[in-house]
Formats: sequence, C-alpha cells, structure tokens
Amino acid sequence: MHRSAKANLYALGAIALWAALASLGVTLRHVPPFLLTGIALVIGSMPAWPLAARQPRLWAVAPSTLAMGVCGLFGYHFLLFIALRVAPAVEANLVNYLWPLFIVVLAPLFLRGVSLRAAHVGAALAGFAGAAIAILGASEGAGGSGWSWGYLLAFGAAFIWASYSLLTQRVAHFPTAAIGLFGLVSGVLSLLCHGLMEARVDLSGQDWLLLAVMGLGPLGAAFFLWDKALKGGNAQHIGILSYLTPLCSTVLLMQVSHRPLSWNIAAAAALIIAAAILGTRAR
Repeated sequence: MHRSAKANLYALGAIALWAALASLGVTLRHVPPFLLTGIALVIGSMPAWPLAARQPRLWAVAPSTLAMGVCGLFGYHFLLFIALRVAPAVEANLVNYLWPLFIVVLAPLFLRGVSLRAAHVGAALAGFAGAAIAILGASEGAGGSGWSWGYLLAFGAAFIWASYSLLTQRVAHFPTAAIGLFGLVSGVLSLLCHGLMEARVDLSGQDWLLLAVMGLGPLGAAFFLWDKALKGGNAQHIGILSYLTPLCSTVLLMQVSHRPLSWNIAAAAALIIAAAILGTRAR
C-alpha cells in the first residue's frame, strides 16, 4: 500500500475513535475536568508501558519534545473540557473544530517545503462549513446565549492541537511509542491539578468503565494512530480529512439521544466529502 494511503487509513482510524469523544464527554460531564483528563490520559498511555519496559530507549526523548507532547495532550484537552463547561457546548465545539483549518493554513509556517494552495484553502473552508452545518443544525431549538469567554478557551485548544500536530513533524524524530510517555506525564500532571484545585468526587463503576473506554480509545489509541498518520502523510490532506470527526461525532450524538437525522447532516456530509476529495487531490 502506498505510504500516503496508509497514512490516510491511520488518520481515519483516529477520526473514528474521536467521533465518540463528545458522547463520552457529555455522559461524564459530572466528573471534574482535571480528574477526567488525568484518568483518561493515564489509561490511554498504558498500552505503551510494556514496550517502554522492554526498550527504555523508546521513551528517551529530548526535554523539548516531551514539553511539546505534554502541552499538546494536556493543554488541548484541559482547555476544551473547560470551554465545554463555561460556554454553550455546541458553539464551543464548533470553535474547537477550527483545528483542522489551522493545520491546513499554518502548515507552510511550521513545515519546510509545504506551500498553501487555493485548493487547500477552499477545501478547508468547505470542511469547516460542513462542520458548522452539522453542529449548529443538530442544536436547533437549543438557543444561543451570547458571548462567552469559554470561546477563547476553545479557540486556544484548537490552536494548541494544530500546532502540536504540525510540530511533531518538525522536531527531531521520536518513536510513536513515546506518545505513551506524553500521555502518562500529562495524565499525572492533570491528576495533581485535580488534587490541588478540584473537589473530590466518588466515581461509580459505570464511570470507571466509561473512563476506560475514553482512555483506551479517543484519548489513547487515537493519539498513536494520529502520530503514525502525520509522520507518513501530508498534514494538509489529513487536516481536511479531519472534518469527518465533527460529522461522525454529531451523527453519533443524535443516535445516542434518539434524535432523527435531518437535512443538515446530508448537507454537511456532502460538503465534507467534497472537501476531502478536493483537498487530497490538490498537489
């Protein structure tokens, strides 16, 4: 299989896992954000522990690379979970999905030999329009509540994730297994913040089960797949493909809440698929 095609498959695997993140986050909204982020990230790092135990060099990364990974994983999820609590969740989630657009337009600033073409910009804007239709259309009747400072947090989260995704290709090469180290350090840091700043809560057996699913999936395996995708593929193409995430996430949320699919989902799907085709064909 061609290297770029394999990278796209890795990206689609991460996208499929991230589609469940919103549904899990809504179900676990009663769990404090530091605690939620910390437990899920530690669980997500566990698959890499046996590899690191057998080959410690897999986690022997430069301090600057470790700092980048911790800022990406911890910073992004903390800002996003806070934004979803202090701002209208639907609108904050839409602001968060600026990150694929940021990946496309910022790639030339972070990566050598990458240029920004009109097709890339058009595809990214079409993808964002599709995400907006999917997310806002699914919230019909919810009603907006005006400006919230949480939107700034969602914007910051989007910028952090896009920057982290691009920087993984700019720093010195590190093995994908090192993502487990990023997740472990980020998780421990988040748990320390929980102990210092958040009230203690009792978690039920169902909470632990959902946290395990979140950790092993959207906050675990997805990160490893995402790293493989970015190292083997075109960042701009992968950024455009990422607009499948809000579409799939919205569809899943509507299914979980037993709401019928509406016209906006079909329109969003058409825009996002067209954007993906246009973006991946751009040279």
